[in-house]
Amino acid sequence: MSSVAVPVLAPPRRVWLTDLPVLLVAVVWGSSYLAAKGITTTQTVIAVLVLRFAVVLPVLVIAGWSRLRALTGAQWRGAGLLGLVLSGIFLVETYGIVHTSATNAGLIISLTMIFTPLAEAAVTRTRPTGAFLSAAGLSVAGVVLLTQGGGFTSPSAGDLLMLAAALARTLHVLLMARIKAVQAADSLSLTTVQLGSAVAVFALLAAAPGTGASPWAVAAGFGVREWGGLLFLSVFCTLFAFFVQMWSVRRTSPSRVSLLLGTEPLWAAAVGIAIGGERLGVLGVAGAVLVLAGTAWGRRSADPVTP
Repeated sequence: MSSVAVPVLAPPRRVWLTDLPVLLVAVVWGSSYLAAKGITTTQTVIAVLVLRFAVVLPVLVIAGWSRLRALTGAQWRGAGLLGLVLSGIFLVETYGIVHTSATNAGLIISLTMIFTPLAEAAVTRTRPTGAFLSAAGLSVAGVVLLTQGGGFTSPSAGDLLMLAAALARTLHVLLMARIKAVQAADSLSLTTVQLGSAVAVFALLAAAPGTGASPWAVAAGFGVREWGGLLFLSVFCTLFAFFVQMWSVRRTSPSRVSLLLGTEPLWAAAVGIAIGGERLGVLGVAGAVLVLAGTAWGRRSADPVTP
């Protein structure tokens, strides 16, 4: 009689010990928008992206070298393609952060949780539930209010870029689910190849004329505050977050991890207001509430088993 291995769940009284690191990931991800905004300008976006991922990539390569060598050619190609999409996500997202508030950035990007099930339904030709469509409409209405500030004006360029980044994140998720070669790949190796592909794209763009300051010039001009922000993005928002996710899904349910990570936009708003001194106004507050409510409702409608 064969047995099936299942994750060993933490005892109920110790669940919070597993939840706490995951919640901390949501906090640092929510904080990443303000951190990126603090060290990036329009002229340094590409340079900062090169530095951010070049710092963390060697650690990932060393940690997963043996598993990287075990990847097949198809897995390398699939992961490389995902890396190209990932580079587009970070480019659009970082330019968006420069041109909007950290609060708006975190809340708008959370629409990925709504866009992904809608896109999945379109691809599989299935009709979303009425509850999910209502939740999606609530979220979109929230974004409209959120981006208005002092009145009903056009959204800023940064808001539109963050919306594009949310759509690009949706594409990335769909590709990961449909590129058969990467589905059996080791998670660490897959992440490493994707980040390596993204760094290669950023490095090529940095070498092209007219794309802003070089990474070396930006690094030389960084002070203690800027290096602190860069290391926060590299070490905590990338390395720490990745390893906590791998650790946590072996000790609790993926749904629980997803639920905790779904609080990211709430932390983005809290950090932007409390530390960044950002103000939403009455319309903005109403919009933020609708976005948070709509994404939470939408996640539960799309995945009824989520606790």
